[in-house]
Amino acid sequence: MAGTLIIWYDWRLIDPLITLLIAGYILWISFAEIGPVIRILMLGSPEDMDANKVLADIGTVAGVDSVHHLHLWQMQEHAVALEAHIVIVQAQWDGAETIKSAIKELLKSTHGIAHVTLELESGDSACTTTQAIGHS
Repeated sequence: MAGTLIIWYDWRLIDPLITLLIAGYILWISFAEIGPVIRILMLGSPEDMDANKVLADIGTVAGVDSVHHLHLWQMQEHAVALEAHIVIVQAQWDGAETIKSAIKELLKSTHGIAHVTLELESGDSACTTTQAIGHS
């Protein structure tokens, strides 16, 4: 289009104007798309996921006494990872693997979290100085 205007009307100023418009458009798109990329590279928590809701949902699984040291991070555009410490009710410690499987299934079906790392703790050996979400 710019070439046609230059040939027909000898309007040579159109070439740098079109170049500036294209460069501006590229910068605008770049700034709009950089936020999610930075979140992934910095292992930031997902924008649309409520960590307190995830924590509460894990606590509803039978045999779970408490949950702490929960971490959520964005692994890639559509994949979230979770790491947490799960305190198992002392009387149900023999079924700890079943409880862990139930938690993983709940997280996958309810929140779409498929990459889950859980550290299981018994009531008498649970961490006592950590926060529910994040580091102490």
